[in-house]
Amino acid sequence: MKQKVLSCIQPTGHLHFGNYFGAIQNWVSLQEDYDCIYGIVDYHAMTMPFKGKELYAQTNEMVLDLLACGVDPKKAKIIIQSMVPEHTELAWIFNCVCSYGEVSRMTQFKDKSSDLNSQELITAGLFTYPILQAADILIYKPHVVPVGQDQKQHIELCRTIADRFNKSHGDIFPIPEIMLTNLPKLLSLADPSKKMSKSLGEKHYIGIYEEEATIREKVKAAVTASISNGEMAPGVNNLFQILRASSKSKVANYFEDQYYNGTIRFVDLKQEVADSLVSFSNQFREKRLEIEQDKTFIKDVLSDSALFCRKQAQETLRVVKELVGLRC
Repeated sequence: MKQKVLSCIQPTGHLHFGNYFGAIQNWVSLQEDYDCIYGIVDYHAMTMPFKGKELYAQTNEMVLDLLACGVDPKKAKIIIQSMVPEHTELAWIFNCVCSYGEVSRMTQFKDKSSDLNSQELITAGLFTYPILQAADILIYKPHVVPVGQDQKQHIELCRTIADRFNKSHGDIFPIPEIMLTNLPKLLSLADPSKKMSKSLGEKHYIGIYEEEATIREKVKAAVTASISNGEMAPGVNNLFQILRASSKSKVANYFEDQYYNGTIRFVDLKQEVADSLVSFSNQFREKRLEIEQDKTFIKDVLSDSALFCRKQAQETLRVVKELVGLRC
């Protein structure tokens, strides 16, 4: 039997290439060798300021994007978190086996709350969402959870919760292994001191469906300024990262040699990067249009996945409730 993998993403509208190369490309690869469940965690999206209609639309867009980028519903399950209510019920139980101190040490809460202005609400949900994340994971008893370095602390908390529950109430949760993904963290082309992100504004990310002219314009304007200590400038390294993520390592090596011997023409490097992104974008757009032609396809994918996953979730929750003395 294949090992089970679970990974999730928040719905924030259309994906950008930082999302694709940093996570989704890996999901597409993993589905070939693992039993995969990929979740769209709309409850987590509520921890920051949101509007209901936008959240609903963004969740639908994320489903389409995952399918267009190559996630195959015949090989992996795509679930929307709120369609499996057992997640939140298990999260409450985990709230009662996790300490305040453990949650208060989560650095992402500090980082995200500091991004809010004085008029925006810092919610209790933002503080406790790592516990819901643990429930998202453990309810399916996966063997492996692929994450970037920034999520490692949350998965360590998940492992702590699983271990404590097993020791206190009954040994039912496998302790999931962390699969640290050695994938590129793409930087903003406009400000390579920051990660590619929509929250920074239009010029700081490239969407997977952007028009060819816009993609080329943004890449052409990418910061490539040198730094004085002889190390490679972050903006230049970011362009090489994009090429390598696009399976163009030989091209990246060619330009890297030119960079170090002082003969590089950045206009040529940027041309290669833009060509790669445009090619990916065209593939994604064509696949999305194909999917949209079938009016029942998305509904069927979500219904089938929710039915399959709820059976697993309900069985896990039934055993947990018995062990802690709750009625089913």
